[in-house]
Amino acid sequence: MHARAVAASTTALLGTAALLFPASAARAADDGTRPLVVAHRGASAYAPENTLAAVDKAAALGIRWVENDVQRTRDGELVVLHDDNLRRTTDVEEVFPDRAPWKVKDFTAAEIARLDAGSWFGPAYAGARVPTLEQFVHRVELHHQKLLLEIKNPELYPGIERQTLKVLSNEGWLDRRHLANRLVVQSFSADSIRTVHALKPAVKTGFLGTPHVTNLPAYATFADQINPSHRSLSRGYVAAVHTFKGPHGRQLEVFTWTVDDAATAQRVAGYGVDGIITNKPDVVRNAVRR
Repeated sequence: MHARAVAASTTALLGTAALLFPASAARAADDGTRPLVVAHRGASAYAPENTLAAVDKAAALGIRWVENDVQRTRDGELVVLHDDNLRRTTDVEEVFPDRAPWKVKDFTAAEIARLDAGSWFGPAYAGARVPTLEQFVHRVELHHQKLLLEIKNPELYPGIERQTLKVLSNEGWLDRRHLANRLVVQSFSADSIRTVHALKPAVKTGFLGTPHVTNLPAYATFADQINPSHRSLSRGYVAAVHTFKGPHGRQLEVFTWTVDDAATAQRVAGYGVDGIITNKPDVVRNAVRR
C-alpha cells in the first residue's frame, strides 16, 4: 500500500484528533462509541443485506449508523441493492427465468418488488423485499438512525447523483439537522462524489478507496472522508489523511471497511480511524469499547 512508504514522515504530523460530528437531538445521537460503528448494508451478518429487516436488526443492537447501496431500475426508481445483478440476493431466476443476465437496470421497480430478497439468507426472512430508497430512509428515520449512503455503479446510471439528492430532499434528509450529523454520501467514483459536492455542497461526502497521499489535497476539495479497505490501511496513512481539511473546513475523516472481528477492529481503532464499517456491528462495538 502506497502509504507505508510515508508512514514515518506522516505519523509525526498528527496527534490524537477530535471527532468532528456535532451534537444533535438526543434521540438521534450515537451511543458514544469511538470510532463510530456503521452497520454495513444494515446488520448484514444477522439479516439479509440492504433490507428493512437489516435496518431493524441494527436498531435492535443499538447501532446508530447504517450503510446502504443505491442503484436504479429500468423505469428510473432508486432501489437499495449492492450488486448490479439480482441473482445473488433474490429469487429473480425463478420468477423471471427468461430475463438473463438479470441486471437491476433491466427490470422495472414493480418487477423487482415481486422478488423475494430474504429467503437466500434464511427461512425466517422469506418474503423480504428489495426496498426503494424512499422506503429505506423512512425506516432509518423511524429508528432515529444515521445514513452512510453509497451511490453504486454510477457509470451505469447517468444522473443518479442528482436523482439521489432529489429523493433525499423530498424525504426531508437535506435539512440542517440531517446535513449536520446524520448523512454522508459516498462512492468508489471520485467523479460521482465530485458531482454530489457540486450539486449540493452542504452534503458531507466520502471517497471509497486509498488515494496516494500526494493526491489527498485534490480529494480534500470535494470529499470529507477517505474510506479505505482495512487491508490497505496503516497508522501512517490515517495520520496523513488527518493532516488535511475537507471542503467544509474540517479535518478529513477515515471510515474503514469491512471489519468483522475484534482483533482487526482493535487494530484499526489503534490507527485512529474515525469510523468502522462492519457486518457485525455488535462485535466491533464491543471490541473498540474494550
